[in-house]
Amino acid sequence: MKLASLNKGRDGELVVVSKDLQRCLPAADVAPTLQAALDNWSAAEPGLAAIAARLDEGDGDAFREDDCASPLPRAYQWADGSAYVNHVELVRKARGAEMPESFWTDPLIYQGGSDSFVGPREPILAASEDWGIDFEAEVTVVTDDVPMGVDAADAASYIRLVMLVNDVSLRNLIPGELAKGFGFFQSKPSSAFSPVAVTPDELGDAWRDGKLHLPLLSFLNGEAFGKPDAGVDMTFDFGQLIAHAAKTRPLAAGAIIGSGTISNKLDGGPGKPIADGGVGYSCIAEIRMIETINAGKPSTPFLSFGDRVRIEMHDAAGASIFGAIDHVVEKYDG
Repeated sequence: MKLASLNKGRDGELVVVSKDLQRCLPAADVAPTLQAALDNWSAAEPGLAAIAARLDEGDGDAFREDDCASPLPRAYQWADGSAYVNHVELVRKARGAEMPESFWTDPLIYQGGSDSFVGPREPILAASEDWGIDFEAEVTVVTDDVPMGVDAADAASYIRLVMLVNDVSLRNLIPGELAKGFGFFQSKPSSAFSPVAVTPDELGDAWRDGKLHLPLLSFLNGEAFGKPDAGVDMTFDFGQLIAHAAKTRPLAAGAIIGSGTISNKLDGGPGKPIADGGVGYSCIAEIRMIETINAGKPSTPFLSFGDRVRIEMHDAAGASIFGAIDHVVEKYDG
């Protein structure tokens, strides 16, 4: 199934979307919002599946991605991992720091702000370009209720939906915050999720071993920026990330767990831009890291007002799976 939330009310209006993202039907008779469906998924799923079957038969009204809020306009939990250790290694190498060996065996994860998400077509707002505005293209999952202490081998069974995310970062604010020893806050503004969330079975063979094995496409001002495969170089799968998040607490239905910035190695090295035969990058910071390693300083600027970011994933036939996150950076004037 494919599910979306139309931009109506604080928590959106739940609709079921056709496989080709062309049509939708309201789901109010089953659940008014996606959170309501997740709160009682075992009861809601059959009704949502019945609506999906009607869409398969050609029923439904026109679906417009521009009309969508985030599938969950706000959530009880948004915890983002850093499962692609190549990305972490590059960050530390660029600043001359060694990476602890534990990073290969113990996942990194931080708790993001979940009370306000950016719609997939809404602007990225920032008061200053000096903050170092960056995008981060990632895959996320949405869980059912997850018990505390769940085993990593069982944790993936609690995944109900898969989405894409632009985990917006303000890079120039990060060092000062981390220096205080208390983690991210101001440097991590509202994230933006794909128009559509899909059930894992909708992904077919691309969803296996707790990973999504397809390239994640990023575009900056219409130019291809990244196409790394989300199933490659993912050190920790989603089962491991969920188990890590639930080690000392249960997770409530509707919890969102992110993969972290998708990052692929190339021939054992740190990767190359698409123009140089590589798969590019899922954030600007990573290409700046490689420029620093190779030339002593970065040359690619962070985002400026007026820049456009697009993030999307296609299936094997070239069709969009989740719809596109597509938004412009704008100055926030209060």
